[in-house]
Amino acid sequence: MKLYYSPGACSLSPHIVANEAGLAIDLEKVNLAEHKTESGQDYMAVNPKGYVPALRLDDGSVLTEGPAIVQYLADQKPASGLAPAVGTIDRYRLQEWLNFIGTELHKSFSPLFNKASSDDVKNTAKTSINKRLGYLNDQLASRQYLMGGNFTVADAYAFTIVNWTNFVGIDLKPYPNVGAYMGRVAARPKVQETLKAEGLVK
Repeated sequence: MKLYYSPGACSLSPHIVANEAGLAIDLEKVNLAEHKTESGQDYMAVNPKGYVPALRLDDGSVLTEGPAIVQYLADQKPASGLAPAVGTIDRYRLQEWLNFIGTELHKSFSPLFNKASSDDVKNTAKTSINKRLGYLNDQLASRQYLMGGNFTVADAYAFTIVNWTNFVGIDLKPYPNVGAYMGRVAARPKVQETLKAEGLVK
């Protein structure tokens, strides 16, 4: 399998999952501005949507969309516990989290990375993000990870997106449970390994 990624982008999430699961994957960096891969390939030919992540499977087909990719990767190593078994209520709880992170949190950051966004649009986005962070903070008051005591693919995704607060001027101090959670996830050896592989920490 090959993961197409851009350092620190939402593709960090499946990269973490692959490492946590102990899956051997090839990596290919993508220049999103030029839509070119590190080897010079036209990335639009890999993923016509134009964004990362994309996962080329061993049969040559390509899977896109982070929440789908992380579940696929987790299901390659069920014993990893990164995703509950298909058909269980816990699996649907996992998908509930992945949908919340993707639609309510991830997408709220988009205006903050768009140079064309007005100050009003950016302030509205920050208000939305802070509201979602408040919800996360409440949910993490009594649990180590989003699903309880075990790290799952939802945590890899949440960690990746919440980490963006460092680049857009959003302070996590009002959300101490989120801050502690980010520290817990960051301290995981496989997360550290992934951050180093993408050049995000030394």
